[in-house]
Amino acid sequence: MSNLPSLDRIKIFADGASLASMLEAAGDPRIAGFTTNPTLMRKAGVTDYLAFAKQVLAQIRDKPISFEVFADELPEMKRQALEIATWGENVYVKIPITNTRRETATPLVRELSAAGVKLNVTAICTLEQVRETVQALKGGAPSVVSVFAGRIADTGRDPVPLMKEALQICRAATSRIELLWASPRELLNIVQAAEVGCDIITVTPDLFKKLELVGKDLGTFSLETVQMFYRDAQAAGFKL
Repeated sequence: MSNLPSLDRIKIFADGASLASMLEAAGDPRIAGFTTNPTLMRKAGVTDYLAFAKQVLAQIRDKPISFEVFADELPEMKRQALEIATWGENVYVKIPITNTRRETATPLVRELSAAGVKLNVTAICTLEQVRETVQALKGGAPSVVSVFAGRIADTGRDPVPLMKEALQICRAATSRIELLWASPRELLNIVQAAEVGCDIITVTPDLFKKLELVGKDLGTFSLETVQMFYRDAQAAGFKL
Protein backbone atom coordinates (compact mmCIF):
# COMPACT_ATOMS: atom_id res chain seq x y z
CA MET A 1 0.00 0.00 0.00
CA SER A 2 2.91 2.33 0.69
CA ASN A 3 3.83 2.40 -3.01
CA LEU A 4 0.40 3.68 -4.02
CA PRO A 5 -0.30 7.41 -4.31
CA SER A 6 -3.04 8.98 -2.23
CA LEU A 7 -6.27 9.15 -4.21
CA ASP A 8 -7.40 12.05 -2.02
CA ARG A 9 -5.58 14.48 -4.29
CA ILE A 10 -7.67 13.66 -7.37
CA LYS A 11 -11.35 14.44 -7.78
CA ILE A 12 -13.53 11.54 -8.90
CA PHE A 13 -16.46 12.39 -11.17
CA ALA A 14 -19.19 9.82 -11.77
CA ASP A 15 -19.67 9.19 -15.48
CA GLY A 16 -23.12 8.05 -16.55
CA ALA A 17 -26.72 8.99 -17.22
CA SER A 18 -28.77 6.73 -14.98
CA LEU A 19 -30.75 9.01 -12.68
CA ALA A 20 -30.89 6.42 -9.90
CA SER A 21 -27.14 5.78 -10.10
CA MET A 22 -26.37 9.51 -10.16
CA LEU A 23 -28.52 10.22 -7.12
CA GLU A 24 -26.88 7.35 -5.24
CA ALA A 25 -23.43 8.68 -6.14
CA ALA A 26 -24.42 12.19 -5.07
CA GLY A 27 -24.57 11.00 -1.48
CA ASP A 28 -21.08 9.51 -1.58
CA PRO A 29 -18.43 11.95 -0.30
CA ARG A 30 -15.85 10.38 -2.62
CA ILE A 31 -17.78 11.62 -5.68
CA ALA A 32 -16.90 15.25 -6.40
CA GLY A 33 -18.91 15.77 -9.59
CA PHE A 34 -20.65 14.25 -12.59
CA THR A 35 -20.26 13.99 -16.35
CA THR A 36 -22.75 12.88 -18.98
CA ASN A 37 -22.82 12.69 -22.76
CA PRO A 38 -25.38 11.84 -25.47
CA THR A 39 -24.07 8.28 -25.85
CA LEU A 40 -24.44 7.55 -22.14
CA MET A 41 -27.90 9.11 -22.14
CA ARG A 42 -29.04 6.96 -25.08
CA LYS A 43 -27.63 3.86 -23.40
CA ALA A 44 -29.54 4.73 -20.22
CA GLY A 45 -32.77 5.12 -22.16
CA VAL A 46 -33.06 8.92 -21.87
CA THR A 47 -35.41 10.26 -24.54
CA ASP A 48 -36.05 13.81 -23.29
CA TYR A 49 -32.73 15.61 -22.80
CA LEU A 50 -34.14 18.67 -21.04
CA ALA A 51 -36.45 16.72 -18.75
CA PHE A 52 -33.59 14.44 -17.70
CA ALA A 53 -31.28 17.37 -17.00
CA LYS A 54 -33.92 19.15 -14.95
CA GLN A 55 -34.55 16.00 -12.89
CA VAL A 56 -30.86 15.67 -12.14
CA LEU A 57 -30.31 19.33 -11.32
CA ALA A 58 -33.36 19.49 -9.07
CA GLN A 59 -31.62 17.04 -6.73
CA ILE A 60 -27.89 17.60 -7.32
CA ARG A 61 -27.13 21.25 -6.69
CA ASP A 62 -23.81 21.26 -4.87
CA LYS A 63 -21.55 19.29 -7.25
CA PRO A 64 -20.50 20.19 -10.81
CA ILE A 65 -22.32 18.41 -13.64
CA SER A 66 -21.33 18.48 -17.31
CA PHE A 67 -24.01 18.37 -20.01
CA GLU A 68 -22.95 18.17 -23.65
CA VAL A 69 -24.21 20.00 -26.72
CA PHE A 70 -25.28 17.64 -29.50
CA ALA A 71 -25.40 19.90 -32.56
CA ASP A 72 -22.87 19.58 -35.38
CA GLU A 73 -22.96 23.17 -36.67
CA LEU A 74 -21.03 25.69 -34.59
CA PRO A 75 -23.80 28.33 -34.47
CA GLU A 76 -26.26 25.75 -33.16
CA MET A 77 -23.62 24.47 -30.71
CA LYS A 78 -23.39 28.01 -29.40
CA ARG A 79 -27.15 28.33 -29.01
CA GLN A 80 -27.36 25.02 -27.15
CA ALA A 81 -24.37 25.91 -24.96
CA LEU A 82 -25.90 29.21 -23.89
CA GLU A 83 -29.17 27.42 -23.08
CA ILE A 84 -27.46 24.69 -21.06
CA ALA A 85 -25.43 27.26 -19.15
CA THR A 86 -28.64 28.77 -17.75
CA TRP A 87 -29.68 25.51 -16.08
CA GLY A 88 -27.65 26.02 -12.90
CA GLU A 89 -24.55 27.45 -11.26
CA ASN A 90 -23.06 23.97 -11.00
CA VAL A 91 -23.44 23.26 -14.74
CA TYR A 92 -20.48 22.92 -17.08
CA VAL A 93 -21.18 22.83 -20.82
CA LYS A 94 -19.39 20.08 -22.73
CA ILE A 95 -18.13 21.17 -26.13
CA PRO A 96 -16.48 18.56 -28.39
CA ILE A 97 -13.09 19.67 -29.69
CA THR A 98 -14.33 19.32 -33.30
CA ASN A 99 -17.56 18.63 -35.11
CA THR A 100 -18.06 15.52 -37.26
CA ARG A 101 -16.20 17.17 -40.16
CA ARG A 102 -13.08 17.89 -38.08
CA GLU A 103 -13.84 21.61 -37.99
CA THR A 104 -12.27 22.89 -34.81
CA ALA A 105 -14.53 24.21 -32.08
CA THR A 106 -11.82 26.35 -30.47
CA PRO A 107 -13.20 29.70 -31.77
CA LEU A 108 -16.51 28.84 -30.11
CA VAL A 109 -14.70 27.69 -26.97
CA ARG A 110 -12.87 31.02 -26.81
CA GLU A 111 -16.08 33.01 -27.28
CA LEU A 112 -18.08 31.09 -24.70
CA SER A 113 -15.31 31.00 -22.10
CA ALA A 114 -14.70 34.74 -22.43
CA ALA A 115 -18.44 35.27 -21.94
CA GLY A 116 -18.29 33.46 -18.60
CA VAL A 117 -19.63 30.05 -19.61
CA LYS A 118 -17.99 27.24 -17.65
CA LEU A 119 -16.82 24.68 -20.20
CA ASN A 120 -15.72 21.07 -20.35
CA VAL A 121 -13.93 20.65 -23.68
CA THR A 122 -14.24 16.98 -24.55
CA ALA A 123 -13.06 14.20 -26.91
CA ILE A 124 -9.46 15.50 -26.86
CA CYS A 125 -6.85 12.92 -27.90
CA THR A 126 -3.75 14.89 -29.00
CA LEU A 127 -1.38 17.39 -27.42
CA GLU A 128 -2.03 19.78 -30.30
CA GLN A 129 -5.69 19.76 -29.31
CA VAL A 130 -4.72 20.38 -25.69
CA ARG A 131 -2.60 23.40 -26.65
CA GLU A 132 -5.30 24.88 -28.86
CA THR A 133 -7.95 24.36 -26.19
CA VAL A 134 -5.88 25.86 -23.39
CA GLN A 135 -5.13 28.93 -25.49
CA ALA A 136 -8.85 29.33 -26.20
CA LEU A 137 -9.74 28.97 -22.51
CA LYS A 138 -6.97 31.18 -21.15
CA GLY A 139 -8.33 34.15 -19.25
CA GLY A 140 -11.89 32.86 -19.35
CA ALA A 141 -14.28 31.12 -16.99
CA PRO A 142 -13.30 28.07 -14.91
CA SER A 143 -12.99 25.13 -17.29
CA VAL A 144 -12.08 21.49 -17.77
CA VAL A 145 -9.89 19.93 -20.47
CA SER A 146 -11.00 16.32 -20.96
CA VAL A 147 -8.31 14.14 -22.52
CA PHE A 148 -9.53 10.67 -23.45
CA ALA A 149 -6.62 8.74 -22.00
CA GLY A 150 -8.54 5.47 -22.16
CA ARG A 151 -9.11 5.78 -25.89
CA ILE A 152 -5.45 6.69 -26.36
CA ALA A 153 -4.52 3.49 -24.52
CA ASP A 154 -6.93 1.55 -26.75
CA THR A 155 -4.64 2.38 -29.68
CA GLY A 156 -1.64 0.76 -27.98
CA ARG A 157 -0.13 4.08 -26.86
CA ASP A 158 0.84 4.77 -23.24
CA PRO A 159 -1.28 7.78 -22.21
CA VAL A 160 0.82 8.67 -19.15
CA PRO A 161 3.55 10.71 -20.93
CA LEU A 162 0.89 12.58 -22.90
CA MET A 163 -1.11 13.32 -19.76
CA LYS A 164 2.00 14.61 -17.99
CA GLU A 165 2.67 17.04 -20.80
CA ALA A 166 -1.00 18.01 -20.99
CA LEU A 167 -0.88 18.88 -17.30
CA GLN A 168 2.14 21.13 -17.84
CA ILE A 169 0.32 22.93 -20.65
CA CYS A 170 -2.72 23.49 -18.46
CA ARG A 171 -0.70 24.63 -15.44
CA ALA A 172 1.37 27.07 -17.49
CA ALA A 173 -1.80 28.84 -18.62
CA THR A 174 -3.91 29.34 -15.51
CA SER A 175 -5.11 27.61 -12.36
CA ARG A 176 -8.68 27.98 -13.64
CA ILE A 177 -8.16 25.15 -16.14
CA GLU A 178 -8.43 21.61 -14.75
CA LEU A 179 -7.16 18.49 -16.51
CA LEU A 180 -9.51 15.51 -16.63
CA TRP A 181 -8.42 11.92 -17.36
CA ALA A 182 -11.38 10.59 -19.35
CA SER A 183 -12.49 7.06 -20.30
CA PRO A 184 -10.48 5.02 -17.77
CA ARG A 185 -10.51 1.30 -18.43
CA GLU A 186 -9.35 -0.11 -15.09
CA LEU A 187 -8.67 0.84 -11.47
CA LEU A 188 -4.96 1.26 -12.26
CA ASN A 189 -5.89 4.30 -14.37
CA ILE A 190 -7.11 6.13 -11.26
CA VAL A 191 -3.75 5.49 -9.60
CA GLN A 192 -1.95 6.63 -12.77
CA ALA A 193 -4.04 9.79 -13.02
CA ALA A 194 -3.29 10.61 -9.38
CA GLU A 195 0.44 10.04 -9.93
CA VAL A 196 0.43 12.33 -12.97
CA GLY A 197 -1.31 15.04 -10.96
CA CYS A 198 -4.54 15.22 -12.96
CA ASP A 199 -7.24 17.25 -11.25
CA ILE A 200 -10.15 14.96 -12.15
CA ILE A 201 -10.85 11.45 -13.39
CA THR A 202 -14.21 10.12 -14.55
CA VAL A 203 -15.33 6.68 -13.38
CA THR A 204 -18.26 4.50 -14.34
CA PRO A 205 -20.33 2.90 -11.55
CA ASP A 206 -18.71 -0.49 -12.21
CA LEU A 207 -15.22 0.94 -11.91
CA PHE A 208 -16.14 2.94 -8.82
CA LYS A 209 -17.12 -0.28 -7.04
CA LYS A 210 -13.56 -1.52 -7.46
CA LEU A 211 -12.13 1.33 -5.38
CA GLU A 212 -12.37 -0.94 -2.35
CA LEU A 213 -9.59 -3.04 -3.93
CA VAL A 214 -6.97 -0.27 -3.77
CA GLY A 215 -4.09 -1.54 -1.63
CA LYS A 216 -5.63 -4.97 -1.09
CA ASP A 217 -3.15 -7.60 0.14
CA LEU A 218 -2.07 -9.59 -2.91
CA GLY A 219 -1.63 -12.82 -0.99
CA THR A 220 -5.21 -12.58 0.19
CA PHE A 221 -6.31 -11.77 -3.35
CA SER A 222 -4.52 -14.90 -4.58
CA LEU A 223 -6.25 -17.07 -1.97
CA GLU A 224 -9.68 -15.59 -2.79
CA THR A 225 -9.09 -16.37 -6.46
CA VAL A 226 -8.27 -20.01 -5.70
CA GLN A 227 -11.36 -20.23 -3.48
CA MET A 228 -13.49 -18.84 -6.30
CA PHE A 229 -12.15 -21.47 -8.74
CA TYR A 230 -12.84 -24.23 -6.22
CA ARG A 231 -16.40 -23.07 -5.44
CA ASP A 232 -17.28 -22.79 -9.12
CA ALA A 233 -15.86 -26.22 -9.92
CA GLN A 234 -17.89 -27.72 -7.09
CA ALA A 235 -21.05 -25.87 -8.11
CA ALA A 236 -20.64 -27.06 -11.69
CA GLY A 237 -20.26 -30.66 -10.54
CA PHE A 238 -17.16 -31.23 -12.63
CA LYS A 239 -15.71 -34.76 -12.63
CA LEU A 240 -12.73 -36.40 -14.29
